[in-house]
Amino acid sequence: MCIGMPLQLQRIDGVHGLACGRGRRETVDLRLVGPCAVGDWLLVFQGAAREWLSPERAAEIHAALDLLEQARMGDAPPDADPGFALPSSMSAAQLAALVGTPSETLP
Repeated sequence: MCIGMPLQLQRIDGVHGLACGRGRRETVDLRLVGPCAVGDWLLVFQGAAREWLSPERAAEIHAALDLLEQARMGDAPPDADPGFALPSSMSAAQLAALVGTPSETLP
């Protein structure tokens, strides 16, 4: 499974930056997100920053990843709330809004 990681930018060198978080340090391509500043939170996937994150959104993603790790280890509480709805529990209208498809075209 491939998951984007929230990493905080520590240094910028042209179109690349050094970002850290979740026990990792990596050089990140910044071209997809535009101008950045040291301290910015970025969603990083396969070595490239894909999205700029607010500190609050980065914390939400960290919490969801922590819960996923707990589940992987068998330690997640049974009533844990991931903070988001899984597509399998969404109505056709909610799925349409998620993917940008008019709900009239869905079965």
